[in-house]
Formats: sequence, structure tokens, C-alpha cells
Amino acid sequence: MEEIDVSVLNTPPGDITDFLDIGGDVVDESTQVFNFKQHVDELASQVDQLGQKLNGISKFYSSMSRKQGCSVGKDKERHGTNSIKKHQQEAAKRMQELMRQFATILRQLTQHKLAWPFMQPVDVKGLELHDYYEVIDKPMDFSTIKNQMETKDGTGYKNVREIYADVKLVFKNAMTYNEEKSDVHEMAKTLLEKFEEKWLRLLPRVVEEETKRKEEEAEAHRDMQLVQEAANAKLARDISNELYEVDMHLEELREVVVQKCRKMSAEEKRKLGSGLSRLSPEDLSKALEIIAQKNPDFQAGEEEVNIDMDAQSESTLWRLKVLVKDALEVKANSPTKKLVSDNSKRKREICDALAKTAEKRSKKTSSEIEPLS
Repeated sequence: MEEIDVSVLNTPPGDITDFLDIGGDVVDESTQVFNFKQHVDELASQVDQLGQKLNGISKFYSSMSRKQGCSVGKDKERHGTNSIKKHQQEAAKRMQELMRQFATILRQLTQHKLAWPFMQPVDVKGLELHDYYEVIDKPMDFSTIKNQMETKDGTGYKNVREIYADVKLVFKNAMTYNEEKSDVHEMAKTLLEKFEEKWLRLLPRVVEEETKRKEEEAEAHRDMQLVQEAANAKLARDISNELYEVDMHLEELREVVVQKCRKMSAEEKRKLGSGLSRLSPEDLSKALEIIAQKNPDFQAGEEEVNIDMDAQSESTLWRLKVLVKDALEVKANSPTKKLVSDNSKRKREICDALAKTAEKRSKKTSSEIEPLS
């Protein structure tokens, strides 16, 4: 049983081909499975990242709901939805009562002896009022208002202020188109004054209803927000659970893939251990995390760690091989190593040039020496 000490990290990298050549006798099928396993590892890493993000979302919505006194359960969601519907139904009933009271005012107006000119739309063609539509932008009359109040298709009045505005428009149009001293103008002015008196008596109830409706709408908005937050939190939890299941399937798939690979030889384990000793601190931490996944008692945070290569599972060994192979390839192609290589090459070129120059000078000096006579 061989133990590898990976605490020494400043060992010279040496020839990386000593490590990259391990497992060269793996058959093509095993190599394909090996590459597939590496792809599965990448997918597992992505799933982990998504899971962390979704857990953060779930915690956020859960904390928001707790702050506002809302549980994210189905019962609370149902209660919030029912509360909104209840407020809407109550507001509709109160508005119908206001509409009924306003209808009483309108009926009193239409029964007045001066109301007859305003009961039907103005007969523009029959009365030859050629400029009527140039003066009046929006014609209005009591029959049109009555029909609008009785409509059931959702296009009718939404509140009493809309009816109030149209009733005033009936009188304003008449006063605008007809001269001030004319009968129609005076009739419209009289009815408008009477209408305003009755409206002022109803107005406090209208204001009270509007205030209450705003408060209920604000409360309904808060309830809707809480319901939405609860739904989002539930969705986040559901997705997180699905991701967990996917992660479990990936783990099972990884084990199946590893079983398809041959077992590492003693020589390959030795080279793997040698490769581990040449990893950077960052890559070594990743390697120790891989070992700790299958060995809960493994102390990955120790300053000096002894790894029993024979005690590791085949899954752990092959994952370590992928990590070490990629890390050493990156290290071999790093700019620092290339710079050292280039400097060494440059030094050799300079030394060669100096040697050649010295040799030429030596030959020239010897040729200039005259022979003794």
C-alpha cells in the first residue's frame, strides 16, 4: 500500500509527459466512456450552481413572508386569494347601493316638469342644427345615461362619479349651445342647481366609499403580493427538489460510467500520486474535495495530508486523473513556463554566438603570427 505526501507543492514541474501518458493502453471504448464521465461531471457542477441560486431565492421569499406574517403554505395562499375576492365582492355591493341612491336622484330629475328637453338625444337633423357637432364634442341625454346604468355587459358605469359627470354634461351642453336668455338654457341652469344640491347630500357617502375602496385596494395589493411571493417560494422549492433529483441521477450515472472503465494499475496510481504533488494549491484543494466526497472522515483541511492511493475507489481515482491531467496541461501551457523556456533558448543562442566569435578570433590570431626565420 503506497502513501503519497502531497504537502510539498514547490516541486519543479519536470516533464509533464511522464504523467500525461498514463493510461495509454486504455481501449477506445474505455476512452469514450472516460470522456463521457468528464461531461457528466461538468453537468453536475452546473446543477450544483443552479441549486445554490434557487436555494437563495427560496430563502429570500421565505424570509419576506415571515416578516409580513405570511406562511408560504397552500392554506395561506388560499386564504389570501379568498380575502381578495371577499373585499371585491363587498366593494361591489356598496357601489351598487350608491348607484341605487344616485338612480333615485336621477329619477327625481327626469320627473321634473323642466326635464322634457333633456330626456332624448337632440334631434340635430330634424331641428336643422347644422353646427351642433361643431359646438358640442360629446352629446348626452337622460335616456343614454339610463341605458348605460342598466347595461350588464361590463361596459356600463363603474362608479357614481362617472354618472355624475354625464348628468352635468347634459346641462352643460344645453347651456353651451343655447343662448343665455333662451328657455332651454334657463331650464338646464335650474335643473343643474337642483341636481348639485342633491349631489352634495350624497357626496359624503361617495367620499367615504372611495376612501374605503382605496384602503381595500391597498390591502388587496398586499395580499396579492404575499400570494405571489408564496407562489414564487413554492416554485423555487419545487425546482430545487427537481434539481436535487437530477443531481442524484447524475451521481448514479457517474458511477455506472466509472464501472465501465478498467481499474488503474499500480504504475498509474504511482504517476497519479506524482501528478498530485505537482498541483497548485488551488487545484490540490479541488483534488482533496473529490477524495473527501467518498471518505467523510478524510481531513481535507490539514496542512499535511497523506493519501492512500490503494484505498481510493475507482470513481475517485478516475476523477482525480481528469483533474490532474487538465491542471498539468494548463500549467504546461502557462505564460510563465513559456517565458522561462524562451529565456533559456535565448541564453543558449547568446552563448553559441559568443563561442563562435571567440573561435573566429582565435583562428585569426594564429594566422597573423609570423613563422621564425
